Order: sequence, then C-alpha cells, then structure tokens
Amino acid sequence: MKAVILAGGRGSRLAEETEVRPKPMVTVGGMPILWHIMKIFSAHGVNEFVICLGYKGYMIKEYFANYFLHTSNVTFDMKTNEMQVHENESEPWKVTLIDTGLESQTGGRLMRVKKYLDEDDTFCFTYGDGVGDIDIRALISFHQAHGKLATVSAVRPPGRFGTMSLEGDTVSEFLEKQVAPGRYINGGFFALSRQIFDYLEDDSTIWEGKPLSTLSSEGNLIAFRHEGFWQPMDTIRERQFLEEYWQSGEAPWKVW
Repeated sequence: MKAVILAGGRGSRLAEETEVRPKPMVTVGGMPILWHIMKIFSAHGVNEFVICLGYKGYMIKEYFANYFLHTSNVTFDMKTNEMQVHENESEPWKVTLIDTGLESQTGGRLMRVKKYLDEDDTFCFTYGDGVGDIDIRALISFHQAHGKLATVSAVRPPGRFGTMSLEGDTVSEFLEKQVAPGRYINGGFFALSRQIFDYLEDDSTIWEGKPLSTLSSEGNLIAFRHEGFWQPMDTIRERQFLEEYWQSGEAPWKVW
C-alpha cells in the first residue's frame, strides 16, 4: 500500500513561512508537517510514499537526502572526512519524490504520479498540510468493503470549508467552498481505486472540482466519518495552534 501526498503548492496564506520553504516543510515541534503526516500513515502500516513536488521541491529532496543529519546526533572528523551518526533513528519508509510541476493543480499532480503506484487497486491520497488522529487502517478497510472508487474522510469543519451531503455513507453532493453549519467537509485522507485516474484530464484538473463532483453524482464517492481530531495548517494562527498542542505533550494526532 502506498500513500500519495500533495506537497507542491505555494501556501500563500502562510507567506511568512513559505517565502523561504515549501508549506509541507513548515515545522511543528521542530519537524516538518510533512513528517507528522507520514508518521500518522506509518503508525497504521503504510510506509511507502509518493510525494508530489512543485514549489521549492528541491528542499524536500534535500531533507530526505540528509534525513539522518536532521534527526540524529553526529560527529564529523574533519581530518579524515568521516561522519559518525549517533543514536540513529531511522524510519521504515520508502519515499519517491516526483516533480509534478510548479503550476499543476491537485488533480494534475495526482495524475502525474500514476506510473509510480503499484498495480494494486487501492492507494491512499492526502494533502501535505493537515493532521488528525484518523484510523488509516479502518479507512482502507472501509473503502475496500464498500467497493466504490473513492473514499473521503469526512470531518467536522473548523470553518470556511466546502461541504458534503451524505445519504448513509454515500456522498450525494460535493460542494466546494460552501459552508453550512453541522455539515461535513473534505478532510483529505482519501482511499482511492486506480480507476479514479479515468476522471483526471491534465495539469489543470482540480481534484476537488469536477472529479469529486462526478464521482459523487455517480454514487462512486463514499464517506468515512471521522469524529476525532482534525486540523489543517493554512495560516500562521493554525500553525501556532498545532505548536501549542505539540508542546503540551498531548498532540491528538501523535498516534505513534
């Protein structure tokens, strides 16, 4: 099982941070939000990742190329040009980093990484800026049990998000950027079947637009309700909110 993570956007509402780094590299507790997302998946047995790069993508490549330097204590012997890594904390991850274009939309980025996915029918897909205590194993099992093409984690909105109408577990309507009290929103953390690539056209395809709307109108989009913690990191205020949670030692998304 692989997880595709979108990590190519500019993150304009986090401009104070994203002027110098891509949004997924903005830190919470000293570690990039991307790392937190990967740790969530890894805690549920998903350890292979395909990361869609774009804006300042080279910084994400450099992070993983020098992962031990970022996460371990080291000794440099300048005379012999040797490096000794102490207390090595490795991860069981296989990470594929793909340049999906600077201006590509979310569906376009997903389309560009199709060939890097296994032939297995199911894969996970999410955004590189949101965390939650979502049970990934249960999400995958739910998706496979219902036999639909796409499963979206349905979460309660903290505000300002598009909404979904549910009939049972089936998403009967997908509305972008239309908030209504008490309704569910797209929380990312999708489980998808390979057939969804038939709904993607080119780099301009917005996953949250025509593809999800068409899937829902066909009855092929199902909702995995998540009533626990979920929080995006779109603004400095939201980053501070997550940082406070982490520093308290009670970060709800820390399931590892």
